[in-house]
Amino acid sequence: MQNFLRNLLTEWRKLNLPFADETFIVAVSGGADSVSLLLALFELRKLKKLNLRFVVGHFNHNLRGEESGKDEQFVKNLAGEFGFELALGNSEISREGNLEQSARIARYKFLTETAQNLHAFGVLTAHTQNDQAETLLMNLIRGSGLEGLGGMKPLRSLKSQVPSPKSQILLLRPLLSWARRVDTEDFCHLNNVEYRYDTMNEDLTFKRVRIRKVLLPLLEDFNPKIVETLAQTASLLRDDFEELQASADEELKQTSDEAENSERQPDLSLKEIKDIFPSMRRRILRDWLKNCRGDLRRLEAKHFEAIENLIFSRKSGKTIELPNGETVVKENGKLHFRTSFD
Repeated sequence: MQNFLRNLLTEWRKLNLPFADETFIVAVSGGADSVSLLLALFELRKLKKLNLRFVVGHFNHNLRGEESGKDEQFVKNLAGEFGFELALGNSEISREGNLEQSARIARYKFLTETAQNLHAFGVLTAHTQNDQAETLLMNLIRGSGLEGLGGMKPLRSLKSQVPSPKSQILLLRPLLSWARRVDTEDFCHLNNVEYRYDTMNEDLTFKRVRIRKVLLPLLEDFNPKIVETLAQTASLLRDDFEELQASADEELKQTSDEAENSERQPDLSLKEIKDIFPSMRRRILRDWLKNCRGDLRRLEAKHFEAIENLIFSRKSGKTIELPNGETVVKENGKLHFRTSFD
């Protein structure tokens, strides 16, 4: 058995994924990463290591004109050659705003809906250590905290993107922890399988492309294994974040006054959070505000710093202004979240 297949099978076991009687959607763009994943799944099924239904999911963003159409036809042919079912989606992506984000949202919406319609166990994507390294650097440049520096998870729920609250569909990245881009390309070449190349990967107007083409090669001068190092660093930070998050969740339950049968978000008691580690306190504040607001959009480091200063202020009745007319008020030993409608 080739090493690529052996490594994928090992990761499959680590992620505790089923070996039979389930359906998976395999996201395939036509590039080396996704083609290598599809090829490996085909070989493992042929070797009777996996007895699963795989459905190829391809989303045409229509961003590259004729080239996008050729990608779609290529994936159609590949799915037919491997004997896999095929699900196609397409959309006209607006070029206004963040193009990468808009394309990603549309693609994941299609993959999630396809998985839901087919009662799939999960969606498989071919993110590699290179993608993880790029994600860590993007988030570091942006100024992210521990969660962002932890990068992508090899397994996470897609429930939040699906209308049904009972959905247990998972997003799975079985190449993330061990495969580099050179490994996926080599596996395709070794098996004489072609793949497509996205010319947008040369467009330096995209931040991720600049990181890939400019920043990472510079860092390789300091550490030839910078991709593996950054991917491993993200894994370690993600472990730390998950432990911190679990502790913060428990602490938040103990410090929140949850009114029974009330739709209003709880106020936050200050009694215990004053004397805990700053990292834990910041995590609790982030979770509390996310619960109150629904998300953390438009909140910046200065807002969290101001709220922390408010916690240690001796005065009661002081107010911190947040975006959208929202405020945090300190009264009677508690933080109170208020909106412009209160």
